[in-house]
Amino acid sequence: MASLAVIGPLADSEKEIQGSWSVEKAAQAVSVLEGVRAELPNAHVEFVRGADLERKYPSLVDKVFGIKPAVPLPEDQLKNELDKAVEAASRADTVVLVLGELANMSGEGASRASLDLPGNQQQLLEAVVATGKPVVLVLLNGRALNISWAAGRVPAILEAWYPGTEGGNAIADILFGDANPEGKLPVSWLRTTGQVPIYYAHNLTHQPEDDKNFTSRYLDVRTSPLYPFGYGLSYTQFAFSNLQLSQATLAPGGSLQVSVAVENTGRSSGNEVVQLYLHQRAGSASRPVRELKGFQRTLLAPGEKKTVRFTVGKDELSFWSPEAKAWVEESEEFDVWVGGDSTASLHTSFRVARK
Repeated sequence: MASLAVIGPLADSEKEIQGSWSVEKAAQAVSVLEGVRAELPNAHVEFVRGADLERKYPSLVDKVFGIKPAVPLPEDQLKNELDKAVEAASRADTVVLVLGELANMSGEGASRASLDLPGNQQQLLEAVVATGKPVVLVLLNGRALNISWAAGRVPAILEAWYPGTEGGNAIADILFGDANPEGKLPVSWLRTTGQVPIYYAHNLTHQPEDDKNFTSRYLDVRTSPLYPFGYGLSYTQFAFSNLQLSQATLAPGGSLQVSVAVENTGRSSGNEVVQLYLHQRAGSASRPVRELKGFQRTLLAPGEKKTVRFTVGKDELSFWSPEAKAWVEESEEFDVWVGGDSTASLHTSFRVARK
């Protein structure tokens, strides 16, 4: 790689990469820019902020440590920064665009009315993508943000959250293939702020979700998340097959084995997080459409196939009953899905039945 542009208001910040309530000194942290330059010592790496970020009201962390809020850049300087970013992107072979939130935008007293990229980062994003150069988007943030525009136009997005002191080196390892990303989303990633709250384990409603006349609860956006709970890509691919149960019926208090074959169909070694979801079809209370009841991280070489097994018993089948005020296990039909995220389609079922 002859030249690389690292652009963004968070790209060269040791403070922000640590997140809120960090006890480490900023000078001890490694920024994304520093990590990239250490990874590519012989390449030309150009840095431009390109945008500005500010928090309008001081956070609790700021008050405790006496941190004064940053002074926002004047409009003419913002325009100049944006122009410099576009010029740098145009000169580079590839762009690493580092966007997100300040560290003090998370933590106590840090709710936001909008989940759009704060400041003029969206304008920067669109301007850099418009150059036609390959763009990798790195996000430093404490919550899911509205990145729907980027999702349809940026070929690679790395969610880094606030990775901590060595975050810059870790991000560089992933960007340049020294490490294979293996993380999975712990949240359902929204399409827009209006979907909040959005979560995969919602209860069934009176309206079937597969009703052809009512395919969405919104008129202007799909009901589904942009990225589902448990989602995450790596530098290889995985396939699931041969979902089996050790038995089709069990008595309350009993257990069964769930097995599934997982194969690495790509060309790199990698870890897949195999996820087991259950759903109780009926009962004394409305139950979530799916619930994560087990997961296993499995390392596979290219072309390797393994069988992964889960035990399903009372702990996985019981729920807190508001009526009985106790944990109950009911004799009902249960759905089983196994896959790489909460939209897993490999399915079977079993029944808990009293003798």
